[in-house]
Amino acid sequence: MSGAAPPLFGRVALIGLGLIGASMAWAMRRDNVAREIAGYARSADTRAAAGRLGFLDTVCDSAADAARGADVVVLCVPVGAMEAVAAEIAPALSPGAIVTDVGSVKAAVIAAVAPHLPEGAAFVPAHPLAGTEQSGPEAGFATLFDNRWCILTPTPASPRRAVDKIADLWRRCGANVEEMTPQHHDLVLAVTSHTPHLIAYTMVGVADDMAQVTESEVIKYSAAGFRDFTRIAASDPTMWRDVFLTNREATLEILGRFTEELFALQRAIRMGDGEMLFDYFTRTRAIRRGILEAGQDTAAPDFGRARGLGDAVGGGGE
Repeated sequence: MSGAAPPLFGRVALIGLGLIGASMAWAMRRDNVAREIAGYARSADTRAAAGRLGFLDTVCDSAADAARGADVVVLCVPVGAMEAVAAEIAPALSPGAIVTDVGSVKAAVIAAVAPHLPEGAAFVPAHPLAGTEQSGPEAGFATLFDNRWCILTPTPASPRRAVDKIADLWRRCGANVEEMTPQHHDLVLAVTSHTPHLIAYTMVGVADDMAQVTESEVIKYSAAGFRDFTRIAASDPTMWRDVFLTNREATLEILGRFTEELFALQRAIRMGDGEMLFDYFTRTRAIRRGILEAGQDTAAPDFGRARGLGDAVGGGGE
């Protein structure tokens, strides 16, 4: 690879080969992040697909085999599976190995993973804010993380050298990197991703439940707003079940605030308070402009849904 920067790591192991794991592998291959990329997925079909697609150097038969000899192990499984995987790989970790993850909830992941890691292994929790509604190894692509954000949430036990290494890994994969506490991360994501997904699931569920609106009408007459709801609601159900069960406090807090705002809008509509509605919509419109100015979406006619500009939380899975 002429002119490429030297590899950051000798061996990187990906545990879980869904959208995020596969995309990490493609991005690391593109940017020469590791001399060897090993991977494991629970499903034999997924492992076979990874071998066929060619984004791994080594397809392993167990998580422990993938982790053995790795400088970095990335847990790309649903949040609810993190603890079992951490327990499985712990005996295979090399001294000084770094364990990181891509889970969209951080406090619960830290509580699940950290107690299982042996002394000498470093844990650097991380969350790339990138994804699409697609899942599985075939959905992965190298540019998924370009100009997206990856949030690191180091614990007091995370060595600085390990944090810096994971930050470098994500920058080489195209991402911008930010650090925050796990608790703040979980509150921010409850606002920007978790609660919007719950609202999308709810709105699609409402349409499904309305006996007076037939399925063909919902599909035929779906406008842009409802189409975006269905795109979000098509995301991986296992991942989102785990997200809401493990980030329940922050999600419930934001849902409470959302309910208060909804009641205020409901009252304004009932009372014919056009001034309140206009002022509210003007204020919230500015958020959209800020997202565009930050380069986190596009004003193109496809509503920013081109490949690689999907959900804030990527599909996990295996």
